[in-house]
Amino acid sequence: MSLPNGLLFDHCGTSVTRAVGISLHTSSTLMIAFSDAATAYILFPALCCTAIGGIIFLITNLQIGNLFGEHRSTVITLYNGAFDSSSITFLIVKVLYEAGLSLQSIFLFISSLSVILVLRTIFLLPRKSIPYPVPEGYTFGAHCGPLTPDTSDQDRCQGDPPDTQTVKSPKGPQEQADGVSDVLIPLTVGSPVGQDATESVPTFRSCVLSSLFLTHCVWLSLMQLRHYLFIGTLNPMLIQLADNDPQLVSRFTNAFAFIQFCGILFAPWNGLILDRRRRRSKRLDRDPAPPSAQRRDDMDASILSLALTVGQCICFSICASVPVLELQYLTFILQVVNRSFLYGGHASFIATAFPPTHFGKVYGLSMAISALVSLLQYACFALITGLLNDDPLYMNIGFILLSSVAFCHPVNVYLHVRRLPESNLSQHPSPVTVPGSGDGTAFTKRETDI
Repeated sequence: MSLPNGLLFDHCGTSVTRAVGISLHTSSTLMIAFSDAATAYILFPALCCTAIGGIIFLITNLQIGNLFGEHRSTVITLYNGAFDSSSITFLIVKVLYEAGLSLQSIFLFISSLSVILVLRTIFLLPRKSIPYPVPEGYTFGAHCGPLTPDTSDQDRCQGDPPDTQTVKSPKGPQEQADGVSDVLIPLTVGSPVGQDATESVPTFRSCVLSSLFLTHCVWLSLMQLRHYLFIGTLNPMLIQLADNDPQLVSRFTNAFAFIQFCGILFAPWNGLILDRRRRRSKRLDRDPAPPSAQRRDDMDASILSLALTVGQCICFSICASVPVLELQYLTFILQVVNRSFLYGGHASFIATAFPPTHFGKVYGLSMAISALVSLLQYACFALITGLLNDDPLYMNIGFILLSSVAFCHPVNVYLHVRRLPESNLSQHPSPVTVPGSGDGTAFTKRETDI
């Protein structure tokens, strides 16, 4: 359901999407609260609603990172880490149930917390989406401030500055020769001319058919399949390494479960790496860099994160292949760190490399493709239980080699960034002030390299 959720977010905006998510979440908790042994079948649709609602909340929350500028990736990865560690909720439910509270009381209380989600959606989130980069004067929420005669309430709530005008860019000689049509460039009064110029947005089809998207799906799918296979073969592996000692197996299983809750602690590390490299590669131009140059810097900063994630997966697979029981503590830690880097880096790269108008669709489609690839885990399970006699050693060794294929993505991003033009004066529109205009409006003329 990731792709339909992404389509819903891109076409209907934050408020409508979260309204659907809140409805699903509340319905699921109420179904669990009023289920019993005779109506246990309603648990299946309830858990499906929980999963779909959770993905909706994640997609709509990732845009919050756009508000934090240089710390954007850190916030995005933090949200992914919180989503990754959300399974601790059921541990809390288990503890409360063992303390004497009924499941109905617990889930009725969780249902009542939906009021917080409703209030946050109304007062703290925009109706549509948060743009990136955030324009000057951007406001959203229930109270958007006074309106100007030329600005509607919806425009102010979506962050369009009231002093923004759209003008036609005259053709330069080279553009006339090439047959390039006029483009509409919004200019903000008081801002450097061309700084806020909008660029042509590629279509969703061109994004999906791009090499960046294809290699990113390979990167995500291979490592996600590796994690699913590890979790599925964990118990037989521990039984084999512990010589069928149930106490040892239980101790290592509990350790694995506890470490899974630490995803929220590891995920922001990836964001810190991304933001630090982005700040280091930030240009020292006197004027702010245009959006195209910002995207180039963001993608350049993501190369190290993408490659480091693959390296972690290989190290994790190597540790899982070593038949030493005590070493599996390190394997558990590496698995959680790598999973946190994987999903946080996935969301951050989608937000960086593709237009914000297609974020939901691209994010949802990539997750749907990786989910289909993850179905191969059942073929791997059959191979382990059959041909390999319940010994996952050779399968783990095979995934060490297979995980190395994911290096194709950071290599492709590196080559793509090197093909992008550098940010220089010839690529910035030069201002031509209209005589007699006192409102700061200007026409722009695009210079081309000779």
